[in-house]
Amino acid sequence: MAATPPPFARFEWMIAWRYLRARRAEGGVSVMTWISLIGITLAVFALIATLAVRAGFRAEFVDTILGANAHVTVYSIGRVDERTGRIDRSIPDYQAMADRIRDVDGVTRVAPLIKGQVMANRGTYNAGIEVYGIAADDLKTIPRIVNAETGLGDISRFGEGIAIGSGVARELGVTVGDKIKVISPNGVKTAFGTSPRVKAYEVVYVFSAGRYDIDRVRVYMPFVEAQQYFNRDDTADELEVMVKVPEAIDALQLDLLRAGGNGTQLWTWRDASGGFLRALDIEDNVMFVIMAILVLIAAMNIVSGLIMLVKNKGRDIGILRTMGLTEGAVLRVFFICGSLTGMVGTAAGVLFGCLFAYYIDPIFGLVNWMSGGQAWDASIRGIYHLPAKLQAGDVATAMALSLGLSFVVTIFPARRAARMNPVEALRYE
Repeated sequence: MAATPPPFARFEWMIAWRYLRARRAEGGVSVMTWISLIGITLAVFALIATLAVRAGFRAEFVDTILGANAHVTVYSIGRVDERTGRIDRSIPDYQAMADRIRDVDGVTRVAPLIKGQVMANRGTYNAGIEVYGIAADDLKTIPRIVNAETGLGDISRFGEGIAIGSGVARELGVTVGDKIKVISPNGVKTAFGTSPRVKAYEVVYVFSAGRYDIDRVRVYMPFVEAQQYFNRDDTADELEVMVKVPEAIDALQLDLLRAGGNGTQLWTWRDASGGFLRALDIEDNVMFVIMAILVLIAAMNIVSGLIMLVKNKGRDIGILRTMGLTEGAVLRVFFICGSLTGMVGTAAGVLFGCLFAYYIDPIFGLVNWMSGGQAWDASIRGIYHLPAKLQAGDVATAMALSLGLSFVVTIFPARRAARMNPVEALRYE
């Protein structure tokens, strides 16, 4: 007795390959095969490109947050000033508090800050700015601010002037070596009231943090100079704290509160940007669902192509069945036809998607040039370029989704072919 051939035997692959290559005149559906193949390729390409841009945008956004801002800011609840009746939130013992917080396990840096919102002027140009008073040694440890590749000027001269964001420099039309006036409405108190304080500072450093909203308003001033300018005698407004693992900041909050003492408040980077990050999560999920539907629509083209193939090959199926081919063998033949289309389309889509993510900068540069430089507005999107981060998990997800859908939708027309009655198929032949 002859041995039963194993599933997916060589002859099954041979028949399936012949059907895929068949011309329309021979009863094949090569045009539908190409349409299915191109559809799967474009769908997988779009899915991988979307996942890469999504991951890149999140990584860039979080990196600019953690690289240019405090991981957690320590405030004082405040006390009522008996002279003015206002709440004074300054920290008089900021050095002692900074030393206590610096001893907390996981903290890498603590920097006292003076903060104030004022106006900058150069000639006929004005800009609203936010001044950060900080010590020179502390400023040099902020990676997104002090960066030799993006910065302009000599940061070692910080004690002689101020460091401004690239957006502020562009707004005022200044560069390193120029002087700007810093104007505060809360200045010197005289017998006739409070007169604005105006002081000129040399720009010694221009930084680019990678975020439009930071570069557009932020200015760094030496800590002692900021104390004098904003009338903060021997006090600090807040403490800027950096930690080893920013994602685990919630676990450090209790220790930081204890080290800060009574009347301490914390504001973490998650508190500052949590709403935007949650919005990104919702957008990510919605985009993934939309792209998955796109892949499903592309996979449905395989079904229509296979149904036409089964209809055209009814005579062949009847002959093969009378020759002894089992229902399982017929099912596998047409399953191979559909799954091969899905696999080739998925492989091509993965290739193009990975190439798009890898070469996104020149591609985006071309699109931006063709659109006249209006393809990306940093003032709206916050960052200066379209980022992409290719992750193995995203590529694997796209491949699994595409292959899974391709295999599933192929089963139904393949079963129809397998259950075809050979007598009915050959009755009118």
